Amino acid sequence: MITIIKCHLLTCKSFRRHFVFGLVVLAVVAAGFQSRNQANALETTVDMTLVFAIDVSYSVDEDEFRLQMDGLALAFQQPAVHKAIKSGPNQKIAVAVTQWAGEHQQVVAVSWTVIDGPAAALQFAQKLVREPRRIAEGGTATGAAMRHAGALLLSAPFKTYRKVVDISSDGRSNRGVWPENVRDQLAARNITVNGLAILNEWPTLDEYFKNKVVGGPYNFVIVANDYRAYTDAIRQKLIKEITGPGIS
Repeated sequence: MITIIKCHLLTCKSFRRHFVFGLVVLAVVAAGFQSRNQANALETTVDMTLVFAIDVSYSVDEDEFRLQMDGLALAFQQPAVHKAIKSGPNQKIAVAVTQWAGEHQQVVAVSWTVIDGPAAALQFAQKLVREPRRIAEGGTATGAAMRHAGALLLSAPFKTYRKVVDISSDGRSNRGVWPENVRDQLAARNITVNGLAILNEWPTLDEYFKNKVVGGPYNFVIVANDYRAYTDAIRQKLIKEITGPGIS
């Protein structure tokens, strides 16, 4: 004999029991996939994790912002940069991009991306070209931008022995924590801060960067006389960062 049990889907105890069990199984499976994905990321060893911290403060107009993003994109299209990436023992780096202005104005514009060859580099460049300005205006809180980038590096899901903040700006810090204090804190965590000083507003900004901003292992400052010189400067800087110490 076949017994037919009639019940409302939401009130039948048998259905509810199986329904809840099914949800638990789905949750466990989903957690397993998430854990596996996190484990795979943590197993990825890269030659460097690098955060580009892009200045979008009051002094940076829309054209100058685009020159920064397009210049960085062009750098990642260069064969010399691709060659530099492939020269490392792991032949890959991980990069992210932030935008920053005032003390509480930092945002991750492009999340962590592994660059392991020309194809990945070109895809990353396309993201940069399409990336909009996410912060309309604000002061110049260089120290806060460095701290934000440092936290991003420390939470990156990769194994690496080199962690680098690449900060570009056309002005001195005028908000928030002192850059030199953050520099020292990051250096204590083995994080390097390199600088790209754009001299159109402050002709001696490179000296300020050397004294107050850059720090950690093998740090350096690259100079761009104005935003139109940014493309060549960021290309030189990127190659030097990727290939490591001792490269001019």
